[in-house]
Formats: sequence, structure tokens, C-alpha cells
Amino acid sequence: MQRLYRKRIILGVGGGIAAYKSAELVRRLKDQGAEVRVVMTQGGREFITPLTLQALSGHPVHLDLLDPAAEAAMGHIELARWADLVLIAPATADLMARLAQGVANDLLTTLVLATDAPVALAPAMNQAMWRDPATLANVELLRSRGLKMFGPASGSQACGDVGLGRMLEADDLVHLAADCFEHLALTGKHVLITAGPTQENIDPVRYITNHSSGKMGFALAEAAVEAGAKVTLISGPVHLATPDRVTRIDVVSARDMLAACEAAMPCDILIAAAAVADYRPEVVAQHKLKKDPNSGDGLLLQMVRNPDILATLAQRDDRPFSVGFAAETENLLEYASRKLKDKNLDLIVANDVANPSIGFNSEDNAITIIDRGLQQSSFAQTSKGKIARQLVSFIAAQQPKS
Repeated sequence: MQRLYRKRIILGVGGGIAAYKSAELVRRLKDQGAEVRVVMTQGGREFITPLTLQALSGHPVHLDLLDPAAEAAMGHIELARWADLVLIAPATADLMARLAQGVANDLLTTLVLATDAPVALAPAMNQAMWRDPATLANVELLRSRGLKMFGPASGSQACGDVGLGRMLEADDLVHLAADCFEHLALTGKHVLITAGPTQENIDPVRYITNHSSGKMGFALAEAAVEAGAKVTLISGPVHLATPDRVTRIDVVSARDMLAACEAAMPCDILIAAAAVADYRPEVVAQHKLKKDPNSGDGLLLQMVRNPDILATLAQRDDRPFSVGFAAETENLLEYASRKLKDKNLDLIVANDVANPSIGFNSEDNAITIIDRGLQQSSFAQTSKGKIARQLVSFIAAQQPKS
């Protein structure tokens, strides 16, 4: 059931007595790690209160299409884009008829028209209404358009009848919702990624850094999310937008980055793409250093070693699957292989930063992956986004099968 982990589900609640089951459905979806937003029709509000579903989902319930406050917070188009799945439970005969005709006269029907996400309906109605030719025709029309039907089940109904038309139970709906999603390669994994440069202060004005843009690390974070992972991205100072669904922690120095990584542990996979400064000034001046007329043209800085973040994390008792980067300007594979062994890594990713087309600040990359057995796998030059997806797929293939 990890397929629902971090999935965004809109639960539409129609106006039927089965709406009382929606509260349990929200709980079950959240138990599986899904994020749930509830949209209620006017009829749904007659059977269960929005406050109940707000308390269970942890989010305000969306009620009206033309509510100015709701539109200001998360408009109906943005809500439609947000969803990975729209699940309507209960779906009444009236609601299904309006959906079949493309009517958009309330928030829920408008969302269904506006979303690109899969839409699933859990029918709930009297057995005679379910058997009516108009209802059956609407069901076939909706199915032909790609909407999924979850049920109905057969059983006793609120009116006293027995037959098809009863809404499925919450656990059944959760399993069917999970089936809407492919089991992604890193589903259920926590991936910790470092990105960008670090900055080591000389004085309040100046610092030592490098040319890393952070683009590779951010692309990896996006690719890991696409593969179903929970992603924590710890970044040095960069000018990049945070990828969707990524928890980002901004740091400055190497020691800041190590502390943030340790606080984010444990994780299943560590991808250390950051270009961490090996050294820092031993003493940081409290005030801006001024030119000394008696010192000639030079300035002497005493440097000390920074902690080795990757080696420190790869030596832990709860060590994750550890992937490092070797950005080199010469002897690429030799230096990368040495780093793999010295830092106790599972994989090392070597790239030639002397080549400006694949170096720091470039849009492209080309890499060679070396494993513990010193086997090499090379990926030709392409965009960093594509390289990131290739690398994440490679890492996923190394994970034990659950």
C-alpha cells in the first residue's frame, strides 16, 4: 500500500447517506500516507459536517465554487492541478448524471472537468436507481471517457432494499485507489540529497566558495520524487526554486550542512551531490579585514580541514545506501575510484568538470558510475534532468527487493 504514500487525493463527497463512510475513508487514506483534501457538494453537507472532515483531513474543506476566500487560498483550477487522483465517494445517481453531461454547476463537477488526474467514482444509491437504464447509460459513458467505477457492492440499503448500489467499504476503496498508481521504484524510501556549494566565511564580508550551481542536486531531488520517494534536500546557497514535494533545508557552511544531514537521518539513500569546501579559515575575523600597508601585496590565511560529510554519514551504524560525486579536472576515474573506497560508498558518480559543457553551471552533464566492484556504467551527455532520472533509476535498481 506504499503506492499511496505522499499521493495527493481529492475526496469528493456527494449527497447520499453513504457520506457517513467518507470520514473513515479519509482516515484510511491518511493512514497510508496520502494527503487528502475534501470537496463537498451541497447535498453531502446535509449528511456529514465539513468540520468532521476538516478535523480528519487536517485541511479546510472546499465547499463552494464562487467562495472568494477559498479561491484566494487555493482556487479551483489550482486544486484541480494539485490532485493525483479525484475519488468521489459517495457518487450519487444525480452527480453521475451531471458528470456524464459535462455539467459544471458546483465546485466538484468543475474540478472533474478541469483536472488531468484520474477520476474514480464510488456509486451509492438505491438498487432500483442503479438498475435504471439512464444510470447504466451514464456509467458506460463515464467509463468510455476513462473514469473508473469502484463498485457498487450488493447488500442491504438504508431504505430497506437489498441489491446492487451499496457503496464499497473504506478499506476496499483504499485498495482500489492504490491500484490507480504504479508501484514506483523508490516508493516508501527516504532519500537525502545534498546540493550546491558551501560558503566558508573569512570575515563578515568575504567568504570562500566554489562554482557549483546546485542544478544537478536539484534535478536529482525532482527525479527522486518522481520515483515515489520522500526527499529531503539540503542545499548550500543557490538561486533555484524548490522542486515540488521536496523538503528543503538551506545551509551555508560545511559544518552547517553536516549538522542538517545528521538531523535529517535516518534515511534509506544518501546522494551527496554538494560541492563541499574541504577547508575553511581557522579564524573568522569579527570585522572586515583591511589592507595592511606593511604586509606587501599578500594576505595569509591559515586554513583547517572541514568535516567530511559523506564519509561521516557513510560510517554510521545506521548508514544509508551512500552515493557520492567526484567532480574532477584530471585522472577522473582513478580519483573517483579512490574516493569510493576511502569514504565507504556504494556508488560514486564521476564527472569531468574541466569540460565546460558538463561542468559547473552547465545545463548538461555526462557521468560514469562506479560501484563497489569497480564496475563502470557510463551515461552520455544530455540534460541534467535526464541524467538525474537515469541515475535515480540506476540507484533504485541496486536496492533490495521488498
